[in-house]
Amino acid sequence: MALKLEMLRVFQTVAEQGSLSLAAAKLGRTPSAVSMMLSQLEDDIGDRLFETDRKNKLTPLGSLVLEESRRANDAFVRSAEAIRRHAMSTAGSIRIAAVPSATITLLPNVVASFRKHRPDVRLEISDVDTASVIRRVQLDEADIGIISSETDTSHDGEIILTDGLGIVCHKEAAIFEAWVEGQQGWDVLSLEPFISNPLCSIVKAPEVKAILLECNLEAKNTTALLAFVRNGIGATILPESAMITEPDLVFLCPAKNQAKRHLIKIHAPDRKMSPVARQFWDRL
Repeated sequence: MALKLEMLRVFQTVAEQGSLSLAAAKLGRTPSAVSMMLSQLEDDIGDRLFETDRKNKLTPLGSLVLEESRRANDAFVRSAEAIRRHAMSTAGSIRIAAVPSATITLLPNVVASFRKHRPDVRLEISDVDTASVIRRVQLDEADIGIISSETDTSHDGEIILTDGLGIVCHKEAAIFEAWVEGQQGWDVLSLEPFISNPLCSIVKAPEVKAILLECNLEAKNTTALLAFVRNGIGATILPESAMITEPDLVFLCPAKNQAKRHLIKIHAPDRKMSPVARQFWDRL
């Protein structure tokens, strides 16, 4: 009998539940039906997958088959979800994962422009950190990713924006007052509580490194960072583009130890993008 995906699904459920009865209940089948399918799978493979008839301990081969079963079943679930997404929209859908700063500063104009020409396409946008964006693209949970990087050759992507990093503080903060009076280095950060974020590591100034060692407040979302600064909690380091809609905040860029970050668009090179995803990619 040929190996079937349903066999692997049943086997994975039994292995994870640890008994035929629990697996049968979860699958909505009788224990005898589940046992028969397991026997068919073992016959097809040619060896036992469980040490005992209680099905609570895998053989070494069973452990390997369980890993492959998870991969196969996860791939099927992702494919089924993709089919459902396409069925919801006659033109298809695009899943975009982006770092928060890109979601705030870059995507609004791109989305508005894209929807003028393709209002029939379903867009799903999520904002997460760079590591999560990369992971989602690799796991086929996103068609297009936008990451933040200090290098211009990251992950074989394409740069879509480069901007400088600087100090973001409230216009009534002691930092801005000192800046106006001529103290225009990274050391002004010591005048206010500091809010760290992943972009801070791009700045190589020793003053910033020292402050990061003592910092006890961190936020990874650009919206949260701006809200904290706006409410006088402290200052942070962000790209200049994040300041577009912040009239109460100021962006200060020290001349020494300047730092830049790149927004880079990425996709999985081993998977072909759909026509509509390619159109959005090109518009980026």
